[in-house]
Amino acid sequence: MKRRLVIGLIIYLHAGIIYAQTFRRNDIDLEALIEELFPIQDDEDLDYENIYENLLQLFLNPLPLNRATAEELQSLYLLSPLQINSIIEHRDTFGPMLSVYELQAVPEMDLQTIYRLIPFVTIADGESYLTGSLWKRITHERDAYLIIRHRRVWETRKGYTAPDTLSSGRLTSRYMGDPNDLYVRFRIQHVKDFSLGFTLDKDPGEQFIWDPSTHRYKFNFVSAHFTVYNKGKWKAISIGDFQMQSGQGLVFGAGFSVGKGAETITTVRRSTIGLRPYTSVLEYGFFRGAAATYSLESINVTALASSTPRDGRIETILDTLERQDAFISSLMLSGLHRTPTEIANKAQAREQNLGINLHYQSIGRKLQVGMNALLTSFSQPFIRSPRIYNQFEFRGQYNHIKSAYFSYNLQNYFFFGESAISKSGGTGTVLGLMSSLNPNVDLSVLWRKYDRDFHSLYGNAFSEGTRPINETGLYLGLNIKPLRKVNWSGYYDQFRFPWLRFRAYAPSEGYEWLQRLAYNPSRQLMLYLQVREETKDRNTSLENTNGHGYNLRPAKRRNYLANLDFAIDKQWSIKSRVQFSTFEFEKNQTSGFAIIQDLNLNMDKWKWSGRIALFDTEDYENRQYVFERNVLWAFSIPQYNGQGVRYYLLGQYRLSPKLTFWGRMGRTTYTDREIISSGLQEINGHRLTETTFQMRYQFNR
Repeated sequence: MKRRLVIGLIIYLHAGIIYAQTFRRNDIDLEALIEELFPIQDDEDLDYENIYENLLQLFLNPLPLNRATAEELQSLYLLSPLQINSIIEHRDTFGPMLSVYELQAVPEMDLQTIYRLIPFVTIADGESYLTGSLWKRITHERDAYLIIRHRRVWETRKGYTAPDTLSSGRLTSRYMGDPNDLYVRFRIQHVKDFSLGFTLDKDPGEQFIWDPSTHRYKFNFVSAHFTVYNKGKWKAISIGDFQMQSGQGLVFGAGFSVGKGAETITTVRRSTIGLRPYTSVLEYGFFRGAAATYSLESINVTALASSTPRDGRIETILDTLERQDAFISSLMLSGLHRTPTEIANKAQAREQNLGINLHYQSIGRKLQVGMNALLTSFSQPFIRSPRIYNQFEFRGQYNHIKSAYFSYNLQNYFFFGESAISKSGGTGTVLGLMSSLNPNVDLSVLWRKYDRDFHSLYGNAFSEGTRPINETGLYLGLNIKPLRKVNWSGYYDQFRFPWLRFRAYAPSEGYEWLQRLAYNPSRQLMLYLQVREETKDRNTSLENTNGHGYNLRPAKRRNYLANLDFAIDKQWSIKSRVQFSTFEFEKNQTSGFAIIQDLNLNMDKWKWSGRIALFDTEDYENRQYVFERNVLWAFSIPQYNGQGVRYYLLGQYRLSPKLTFWGRMGRTTYTDREIISSGLQEINGHRLTETTFQMRYQFNR
C-alpha cells in the first residue's frame, strides 16, 4: 500500500508536466512521429501510404495498457524488450495502473519514450464499457466522425486537354474525368467493442459517374466494414473489407511494418495482431468478405473467406480445338481508372481467398506458436509474358501457401521466426532475435531466406525488396544510449538475390548500413545527424558489356541528413533540415541536396504550419524525399528532383467541438525546366500548385 501511495504521489507531481508537453490525442501530428521514428530518405520500395494508414489505425485503436500483452506492446514498435518486461512486471507487482503517467514509475521508462507511447495506449478497459445494446453504444459513441476532403492540382495536365488526331484518323487518349480528387471517410468505433464505417475515393482524372457496366459507382473506389469484438468466445467478427496479420508476415502480412530505418531494433519483428478493419484507399492488398476469430481457451482460431475484384488485362488464346480461353496477362495495382484503357481493365478479374490461422498462447503469455494457410484462386489463369527474369514468378489459377511460426519471450530476449512453403515448392524462412542486453544497449538480429519461386500474394515479411521473394540476407541492428540525452543507433544488412531482378539481369548482391546520432537535451530541442549507404549490383551500360551480354557493377548511394527541432515557446516551433546525397556508378558520381525550413504556430482555435525548401539534384538517382505536414490524417511525401523551390502553408481552424476545417496550399517552382512530368501527366510550364481542403464533423461531441 505504501508503495502504491508513492506511485500516486509521483503521478500527482509529474502529470501536469507531461500533460503540458503532449498534444491532445485528436490533434497529434502523425507525420512528425513517422519522421522522428523512421526518417528514411529515398526508399522507393516502401509503401509509405500503407505505413501511414497502419500507424493511423494504431492511433485510433489505442491499446488498453493494463491488459496489453508483450506481443501487443511490441506491435507499437516504440518499446525495447527491457521496457516491455518492465511494464508487465510493474503491473504484476502493483496491479492495474491508475494513469498513463504512472509509466514514470516504471523502471527503464524515460520521458521521451512515454511521450511517444501515450497517443497509442489508454487506461480505459474497452470491455468495461459494454453496457446497453450494441445499437445504443454505436449511436452514443464519442469516437464518431465524418471527413470530407478535396484536393486539386491547378495547372492543366496534358490528359485534360483536347485530344490530337493521329494519321489514322483516331484520337489520342485523354482522361475521361475532371482533375478533382475527392475523399470521404465515415467511422464509428470503440476500442475492443466495435468498428464500422466506409471510405469513398475518386482520383484525379476519373469520372464521377454511375455506370455499373464498368464497375463505377460515382466514387471510383468504395470500401466498407463492420467489425465487433469480444462477444463471448468470439474475439472478432468482421464483415466487409479487412486485413490479417500473423507470424512474421510470410502468409498474412497486413500490419504496420516499416522495414529498415532509424529505429533499428523493434521494427525487425512482426507481431500477431489478427484481424483488423481495412480503411485505406489503396485498391489492393485487402480481403473482402467475412472473417472471425474464435477462442478455445489458449488457442484462437481465425477463418476468413474473401471474393475481391481485381484490375487486370484479360486476353484470349485460341487452343487446338479452336476455342478461345481467357487468361490474365497482368494485374494492375495503381487503382487509377482515368482513360478508356484503364477503365476497360477495372475489376475484370476476381480473386477468391480461403484462409485459416491457429494461434496458441501459453498461460504466462511468453510462448506463442501458430499455423497459417491461405488458398488463393483467380477467375482466369494468370499467365505472364515469358521472360528470363520472371520465369519463376507465380503462374496459374491457384496458389496455396502454409506456414508455421513461433515467438518466445525469455526475460529481455524475444526469439521469433516463421517458415512457409507455397504451391510451387518454394520456401521462405525468417529467424530473429530482439534483446535488451542492458538498460543502455539493445540488439536485433534477423536472417531471412526467400526462394526465387516462393509465392506469397499477401506476404509482407522483412526484406530488401518489395516482396519476400528471391532474397537471402542477414541484418544486425544496435541501439546504444551512452548518455541520458544521447542516443546512437545503427544497422548493417547484407543481402543477395539468387536470381535476376529489376536492373540486374544476373544473380546479384549488396549491402546497406545506417548510423544515427541523436541529442535530446529537453522536450524543446531535438537534434540528430544521420548517414546511410546502400550498394547494389546493377546492369552496366551497353558500351561496357564488351559483347558478352549483361555485366553487373555496384551502384553506391549515400545519404546525409542533419535535423533540428526547436520549440521556441508553447506557440512557436521551428524545424531546420539539410539533406545531401551522392550516387556513384561506373566511376561517375552525381549529387543532390535539399534545404528545408519549417515554422509552426499553435494558437487556441488556429494552427498554422509553413515550409520553404530549396533543392538541387543532378539526376533522378539523387531525388530527395521529405515528409510534409498535411490536413488531418492525410499523407504527403513529395519527391524533390531537379532544381527549384518548394513551399506550402497549412491552416487549421476549430470552429466548435464538432466542426474543424483545414486548408493547405503548396507550390513547386522549377528553375531547370519548362515542362513538368511526361505523357498525360505533362504540364506545360515550370510551376505545380496544389490545394487541399478538408472538413471533419465529430458526432456526439
